[in-house]
Amino acid sequence: MSLIKPKALSPGATFGIVSPASAVRPELVQDGIAELHHRGYRTKLFPHALDFGPLNYAGGCAGRVSDLHAAFEDPEVDAIICARGGWGAAELLPYLDAKLIAANPKIFVGYSDITTLHVWLQREANLVSFHAPMVASDFAIEAAVDGASWSHALSQDGAWMLGAESGLRVLQPGSTEGVLSGGCISIYTESVGTPYAPLPHAENTVLFLEDIGTKPYQWDRMLLHLRYAGMLERVTGILFGDMAKCCEPEEYDLLDETLLHALRDFDGPIGIGLRSGHVAAGNITLPMGVQVRLDLTDTSNPQMHFVEGAVRV
Repeated sequence: MSLIKPKALSPGATFGIVSPASAVRPELVQDGIAELHHRGYRTKLFPHALDFGPLNYAGGCAGRVSDLHAAFEDPEVDAIICARGGWGAAELLPYLDAKLIAANPKIFVGYSDITTLHVWLQREANLVSFHAPMVASDFAIEAAVDGASWSHALSQDGAWMLGAESGLRVLQPGSTEGVLSGGCISIYTESVGTPYAPLPHAENTVLFLEDIGTKPYQWDRMLLHLRYAGMLERVTGILFGDMAKCCEPEEYDLLDETLLHALRDFDGPIGIGLRSGHVAAGNITLPMGVQVRLDLTDTSNPQMHFVEGAVRV
């Protein structure tokens, strides 16, 4: 089943800023807002976005849910961007209104713990969403946002592609087509066995997985969990993110070996290094829920083609 595509960003679009997970430093939010304004966007900071609550959450659950619903309903808001990730978004899931959100489809942007909401939006509201830079985590930092993928994913309805310039390299050659899904592996994996686990929206899935502070043995453990849970049965291609924030350079060979060991029975193409999510610079925007073609047959020229746009123009 095809997902609902939100309306494309236009010049001067207004971003609603919400904090569904951890509390955020106000000065970083202001720096991120300044950068968004510099890029020609308007912003609207929702009432609880700068709250500080228990367990370092951005305030209580009710306030975070209220902001998210209000941002989707607000006719002045064209797109929604999270201030940061962290932890806490899963607490919101039982209280979110899928009918309200599906009736007001908008671009929704974030990563890390926001993976919880991406999975929920695809599962319950049937909405394409975007694993992409956030206000305090990226726009507040110089050179932290990849502008080309941001523009392609959020503003255009045509095909585009990523290649070696995005950090992508080949672990296991091959080619496939499928619907892009995934996010932060620790969050994605923890949903398995709950009412909020990912559901396939297509027969074939290209699975993107990334994280921060995750060592090779932890990658092995979580991939084994996904395999035992049957979560890889419809996956025909796998992409891993940039691992620079997971382990030291001297561990990279061990990590490659670990991933291939964990996926030794997987026949499809496997890539690694895609610079999206927890990265040092140039964070790439990935639309979740759209058809892609992954071509890793030529190890010197790996490519992922977005064969459809993620937005309506």
